Amino acid sequence: MDETVAEYIRRTVLKIPRHEIKAMLQTWGFLSEAQLQTVNFHQTKDSVSQQVVQLCEDNSADIKQAALLDIIYNHIYPNKRIWSVYQMNKSGEETDFFDLRDFKKKFKRRLQTALKNVTINFKEYEDNAIWIRIAWGTPYKNPNQYKTSYVVYHSQTPYVFISASVIRSTLPLLCQALVVASNYHDIREMELRSHCLNSLKDIVFKRYSQTFQTYYPRPLQERNVTSENVDLRIIQENKNEKERILRVNREVFGDGPQPKLEFAQYKLETTFKSNPSLDVSDIKEPFRCLVKFSSPHLLESLKSLAPAGLADAPLSPLLTCIPQKARNYFKIRERKGIFPGSFVSP
Repeated sequence: MDETVAEYIRRTVLKIPRHEIKAMLQTWGFLSEAQLQTVNFHQTKDSVSQQVVQLCEDNSADIKQAALLDIIYNHIYPNKRIWSVYQMNKSGEETDFFDLRDFKKKFKRRLQTALKNVTINFKEYEDNAIWIRIAWGTPYKNPNQYKTSYVVYHSQTPYVFISASVIRSTLPLLCQALVVASNYHDIREMELRSHCLNSLKDIVFKRYSQTFQTYYPRPLQERNVTSENVDLRIIQENKNEKERILRVNREVFGDGPQPKLEFAQYKLETTFKSNPSLDVSDIKEPFRCLVKFSSPHLLESLKSLAPAGLADAPLSPLLTCIPQKARNYFKIRERKGIFPGSFVSP
């Protein structure tokens, strides 16, 4: 067995939590049950990894088996990586019968034609998800097995989830291979990223509790009159107000759990508004700023703000539209030709 393969298997075993090593090796299926019985899984992880490597040596493991173990690990722990969502497009209403064997053949041929030193491995799962692992090399260097790209593609859908530890020049090659292999015409990034792969799937496949915002804030003047005439201490204890907040919150977020996202990013671009008497007419460049909201579970955090009394209900559509628009990266620009102070997020 090649030394690099042995070291890669050792490091992969070390990443697995101790209580799950045996089960994951059984899922891998490369070592027999009799061989696994010889491993003392109660010793240190380093000792366990050495024993596993020795058994793999006896079975003459190669990079294909090592890559399969890595795919299994990443499938069980997808949140260790950050995933970006891409959408592929076809012209018209074309429908094609999906042939997995043909998909693999086209994908490998496209990448291996463009880049000689690359290893590609596939594994299919029951939910029609095809997991693809790519280790990239250069014309003069072997593939780096420690900096891999992962692609999760659900057949018969236009969505692809990519986690890429690659230089920028290889991402176009990867996208081209996906388009060719799946018989689509083009691919674009959706500006939707997260560590939680399952939540990204819930969003693009519409598997969460969808809501449509039917509540709109009262005019500013009306809200100001209300706040002036009612004591804040009474509002806090007012049952009707609490019921209104819960109702509005339910209209915006629904009753079910929210998809898990860790952040949302907003880039604002606006022009300088000055007093005509001030001599600042030479300022042509727009002002830009970046606002980023982050949380272990951002959408659930936003959902809890109004009931907790930390924000007015409903929240801004810029925050609540994340699942519906299937994106958590926004660019907010000034809308020209409408009226001052209006903004649009493309």
